[in-house]
Amino acid sequence: MKENAKTNGLIVLGVDGSEGAKAALRFGLDEARLRQATLRVVYTWQFAYVGSLGFESYSPVAEVDFSELRRAAEGVLDAALHDSVSDADGVAIERRVVEGDAATVLVDESRNADLLVVGSRGHGGFAGLLLGSVSQKCAHHAACPVVIVHASSGSG
Repeated sequence: MKENAKTNGLIVLGVDGSEGAKAALRFGLDEARLRQATLRVVYTWQFAYVGSLGFESYSPVAEVDFSELRRAAEGVLDAALHDSVSDADGVAIERRVVEGDAATVLVDESRNADLLVVGSRGHGGFAGLLLGSVSQKCAHHAACPVVIVHASSGSG
């Protein structure tokens, strides 16, 4: 092992509620158990609205109560953990809800991690693609090794 290699025992995992993310969560939990590492599960969200010109914008709007949006995001993260983590014995799990672009947030999180785990396909995009845009960006820009987990056709 290289002298300056990261050995802080942290696995970062991105979730979005998709089947790929559920499979990634199960993989990440098993890997954290094997490595005796902390598993940091990250869910990102962005506020988008349709502007007067008819296109999406990510600029904040003063009248929006972002605390409700954050609570909803925390609910998605809680549901993902509840649905996929039946046995977390011996694994420390950190929950993190972050406002921002998923790929950017996960690449930032990878700077302090030993491993980044994402699902191969999330919500949105084209069903025929093997990798989603988030997993592609993470694979190209993360500061640590990346595992992209593919949900099996029989997963559920």
